[in-house]
Amino acid sequence: MRYYIADLHFFHAAMNDRMDCRGFGSVEEMNEYMVAKWNGKVRSRDDVIIIGDLSWGSVKDTNALLGRLNGRLYLIQGNHDRFLGKKELDMSRFGWVKSYEELYDNKRKVVLCHYPIMCYNGQYRLDDQGMPKTYMLYGHVHDTQDQRLLEQFQEMTRNTVITDARGTERHIPCNMINCFCKYSDYEPLTLDEWIVCDNRRRAENIAARQVEKELLS
Repeated sequence: MRYYIADLHFFHAAMNDRMDCRGFGSVEEMNEYMVAKWNGKVRSRDDVIIIGDLSWGSVKDTNALLGRLNGRLYLIQGNHDRFLGKKELDMSRFGWVKSYEELYDNKRKVVLCHYPIMCYNGQYRLDDQGMPKTYMLYGHVHDTQDQRLLEQFQEMTRNTVITDARGTERHIPCNMINCFCKYSDYEPLTLDEWIVCDNRRRAENIAARQVEKELLS
């Protein structure tokens, strides 16, 4: 099984009381909860692709963390992965460390980058049933105003009609998924699980905006 997750920020106390307002009583409590959620899902032979910002801790702390996490690990480098490049780091825990990758997951292309790519490779490709053949998985923006802007861009893109090379009118595909750990309650998810999670969250956002609009009218 292959899983994805982004922006865990182990050892980063500011995630609790300022940035994400995660609400844990301490950074130790946050770390233990996230390890339990990870190991409750991931088995030793599973692959987990971390889409950046795994750990804010020291190399010693990060090595200890890596020894506790189940699965075969792969890392898309994030801007806060400051442990990388330190000679003491146990690199044997990573199958690879890259800034960008494209791979296939059950016949679908997955574009991986810590930073959201709004015009990603393969964006327009659909299968014979009109389903997306490419997904762009990202992190970095957490659940911030930047994510709200990205959601607006995606909605605008999906509502834009073009005429393709065959002369057929169709909407522009836009399948960008923020794999922010808080969206999955800190649990690594498969691509299909992230698609369901993203669709559910998008539907909830639309419903919330409709309610707000009705209250203001």
